[in-house]
Amino acid sequence: MKTQPGLLFVVAAPSGAGKTSLCKALLERMRKDGERELHWSVSYTTRQRRRGERHGRDYFFVDDAAFDRMIAADEFAEWAHVHGRRYGTSKAYLEKSAAAGRDLLVEIDTQGARQLKRKYKNACFIFVLPPSWPVLERRLTGRGTEGAEEIKLRLKRAHQEILEWRRFNYIILNDDFNKAVDRLAAVVAAKRLEQAAMEPVATKVMRGSKHPG
Repeated sequence: MKTQPGLLFVVAAPSGAGKTSLCKALLERMRKDGERELHWSVSYTTRQRRRGERHGRDYFFVDDAAFDRMIAADEFAEWAHVHGRRYGTSKAYLEKSAAAGRDLLVEIDTQGARQLKRKYKNACFIFVLPPSWPVLERRLTGRGTEGAEEIKLRLKRAHQEILEWRRFNYIILNDDFNKAVDRLAAVVAAKRLEQAAMEPVATKVMRGSKHPG
């Protein structure tokens, strides 16, 4: 029996909207509930590793020379400059996952999402929004990972990114974290049901039956 291609879920958001936390909570919930596995796509980045981050789990941390070599070898499905650093998604990993029937979750910025949308027409694109602009400001300043100047740049970029919401298939408002995870899980479930409906399910059920007439 031919394997159904794996689904690709692309989650983007302005910095501080909470997309990383939502994605990780979704994966953890699905593991606990015994749902069909959703695999995390680990991006490559040239930024410095933060406290608690692990190479190969959170990101593949590489230097600029290595990133340049990957671009030259056409190894990225997408890559972009984000807040002074570069980020990219492995093309080979996306293609191998699809061929193996593995559903994949890609957490990305809006630049990368635009690139993936041009290449992967059947992917599901999800945009995460903060409940309000003041909340976004509080989240960025409260996490303590950036200085004042970088926060200012992130807010300026966030304003531009929010205008991109029309490019996405679904919008998740992260006003209540648990409810936002529920919404994200519902999108995944809906896309999986949509794919299942493409299979000849009715034919399987009716196989061997006799017409009542």
